[in-house]
Amino acid sequence: MMNTSMYAWDLIPFTVGFDDQQPIGVGCPKSPVQAPTVYIEDYALAFVAGHPDYVLNIKDEDGVVVYSTIVTSSVSQVTLPSSLIGDYMIELTMGYWIFTGWIEL
Repeated sequence: MMNTSMYAWDLIPFTVGFDDQQPIGVGCPKSPVQAPTVYIEDYALAFVAGHPDYVLNIKDEDGVVVYSTIVTSSVSQVTLPSSLIGDYMIELTMGYWIFTGWIEL
């Protein structure tokens, strides 16, 4: 579990979506999924313990992926490249679910 009392961590608000580009026969799940709890401080992303595996994509304003990595359930923190400056879309994918938010670096 992350200790946020020492830092100025900010919660990243996510919207929840479903990847509709799946093959025929793969329908949208009937039950909603909860958005992940992820915090940001400078270039560090902190994931709450016990999270599932995610594919992390950081996209620029044109939708181009400028950083990508896999965040396994054992990872609690990811450091983004300091070369990224400005506003970026953060996208976490878990199976067919896509969680989207915005961060400023």
